[in-house]
Formats: sequence, C-alpha cells, structure tokens
Amino acid sequence: MKYKVIISNKASDMLVKHISFIGKASKAAARKQKAIIVDSIKKLKEDAQIYPFFENDIIPRNKYHKYVISKRYIILYQIKDETVYVDYIIDTRQDYSWLL
Repeated sequence: MKYKVIISNKASDMLVKHISFIGKASKAAARKQKAIIVDSIKKLKEDAQIYPFFENDIIPRNKYHKYVISKRYIILYQIKDETVYVDYIIDTRQDYSWLL
C-alpha cells in the first residue's frame, strides 16, 4: 500500500527549529540531518505500519506511531485510511514533557 504523507505546520516548524539549531554549529551537518529526516518521512509512504505505537498513559492508546531517526529524533504520526499525518518531530535531547 502506498500512503499519502501530510506534514503538519507544527511538525514543519519543529523541523526548521531543529535544523536551524544544528546550522549554528555546522551548515553541512544541518543539510545532512535535514536530508536524513526528510528522506525518513518520505519512507512513510511505503512503510508507515511497521513502526510501533507511542506508548504513554496520557495519550490515547494506538493514536500515534513512533519512528526514531538517528537516535535523536522522534517522528510522531497518525495513520487515517490511506494518509499519514506527521504531527510532531521531536528532538529527544530536549524536554518534550509538554507533549504529554
């Protein structure tokens, strides 16, 4: 099955912030990390169902899938029918308790 992938404005903003932060230290590293994240999101078109659900007592069960990239980023997304909705791109090195 091939899915349509939609990235929310919030997720896009999060990606820009993460890449901008990296870019302060190294433009090349920022470009590389952006490519990794964008390519990973594109892979959801084919493999959206293979990633586990995000487990937490506060978030409803089986709402978000969790896709870990480069041991640093978590993409949280939902699948509805034939569409993948990327809602968050989280840097695991930062506090993301606001999500819960």
